Amino acid sequence: MIVILKRDVKGSGKAGDVVKVSDGYARNMLIPKGYAIEATKGNIHTLEKAKEKQAEEEAARKAHAEEQAKKISDMTVTIKTKCGEGGRLFGSITSKDIADALEKQKDVKIDKRKIQLAQPIKSLGRFNVTIKLYTEVSADLTVEVTE
Repeated sequence: MIVILKRDVKGSGKAGDVVKVSDGYARNMLIPKGYAIEATKGNIHTLEKAKEKQAEEEAARKAHAEEQAKKISDMTVTIKTKCGEGGRLFGSITSKDIADALEKQKDVKIDKRKIQLAQPIKSLGRFNVTIKLYTEVSADLTVEVTE
């Protein structure tokens, strides 16, 4: 029997896949538990429409991320903090601090988890920080730490 999986099923496939399984497995396990539906012409057509809609939404999200990346690449964020001798900071600048400064100074809201810091910033100066906005879209932000 050919079925369309509604959820990921170990050993059979991922959600949205059209797979061929034994009749008993489909009738006794997959369909009653809601893991799959029978692959009729109407159901396959509905699946194709849903995949098209999902692809359009993903393309729109990627375009928005690319647009945001262009804006962010040209920005410089200044963070003022206290420091000791030799330009060493009391504490450090984390991704949360950068996200807050970006929102206050430039009105750009970025989730702190998207800001990629190898380690927290612990000295004065200019730093390039990578912000991963989408799967293949990232931007470099210049962060200036001053006293």
